[in-house]
Amino acid sequence: MLNWNDVVSLASKGNLAPDRRVEKTDEEWKALLTPEQYRITRRKGTEARFSGELCSRYDPGKYVCVCCGTELFDSTIKFDSKTGWPSFTEPIKNNVINYHKDTSYGMIRIEVDCSTCDAHLGHVFPDGPPPSGLRFCINSESLRLVMAEKVAGE
Repeated sequence: MLNWNDVVSLASKGNLAPDRRVEKTDEEWKALLTPEQYRITRRKGTEARFSGELCSRYDPGKYVCVCCGTELFDSTIKFDSKTGWPSFTEPIKNNVINYHKDTSYGMIRIEVDCSTCDAHLGHVFPDGPPPSGLRFCINSESLRLVMAEKVAGE
């Protein structure tokens, strides 16, 4: 399990290699995404707090990158951070997220991107719950929830 020191190290020394890569032109991304998804994922935008559809949803399933479909987070590690964005304690696999130092807006933060297609997802902070202590603060527009299949008989 990653902790804050691991995140800082990856942001400064280099990220883990993804299982695959997806690369498209700007025009291909624009054709695939809504204007808001494009603004957030390809231009490092941020959605307004509490505006995202996935902020208050806790259905079982996997949260995948809206651009390339890579599984990023499991619903079992989602929590209510009361920040206005979906929050998670860790990624599904250590190599699905890239970490970058972000000094915009006069702050030092760690930006998180999808390692498969470089989509901007949000940021990670060291104020999450145990056991990781991490809070992945992710734009809803960067994600798609793939619902878990119901068990037979439910």
